[in-house]
Amino acid sequence: MMTTDEKFMCLAIEQAKRAYEIQEVPIGAVVIKDGDVVGVGYNRRETGKNALYHAELMAIDDACRKLNGWRLWQCEMYVTLEPCPMCAGAIINSRLKRIVYGCEDCKAGSVKSVIKLFELPYNHKPECIGGVLSNECSGLLSDFFRELRERKRLNK
Repeated sequence: MMTTDEKFMCLAIEQAKRAYEIQEVPIGAVVIKDGDVVGVGYNRRETGKNALYHAELMAIDDACRKLNGWRLWQCEMYVTLEPCPMCAGAIINSRLKRIVYGCEDCKAGSVKSVIKLFELPYNHKPECIGGVLSNECSGLLSDFFRELRERKRLNK
């Protein structure tokens, strides 16, 4: 039987797959309020030609628009990869109450891996849970980068 966290992480994985389909690094995020999806996003940095187009920022933007406000204190975010410093900052600033992420990011993870931003004395500290459907989330990333290396090899 699937837990609630796993159910919502599956929705984030669906968003990550949307990124994968357009040859973007497959990272997806959803914002949930009272059991309903209020924001969705997936990585679009390459296609959008914008460093800000991370899945978390897209999902926060979508939720703020739908809820008509910037404070998301009643909301939770599910994201397939541990947030980077920029996204962790946006999570703090939007007051999300809870973050659930799939796999760790040893290069830029700012919840646990590289730095623990949520443990610093900011004015907001979201509850945070990592490792939900980690194998599925990391497998999607591994497949993507394996295919990317293969495409590059074939183009040489």
